[in-house]
Amino acid sequence: MTPKSGLFLACSCITAIAAVGSVFELTSGQPDLGTQTTAIILGLSIPLTGLFFFAAVKDAKANINK
Repeated sequence: MTPKSGLFLACSCITAIAAVGSVFELTSGQPDLGTQTTAIILGLSIPLTGLFFFAAVKDAKANINK
């Protein structure tokens, strides 16, 4: 694993945590940041989680034999 793929993986973890937290906030009925802001965070964090994870795997595979 390279530092670059580690950074991508860390970002993927952070955005996944944000997505799970947003779901719990929205289902609680009274989100601390408001419904609209929490929904925006959820909407952005789901695709970013996938993109960061894909980038981490792609970078790790590219550097596997180096």
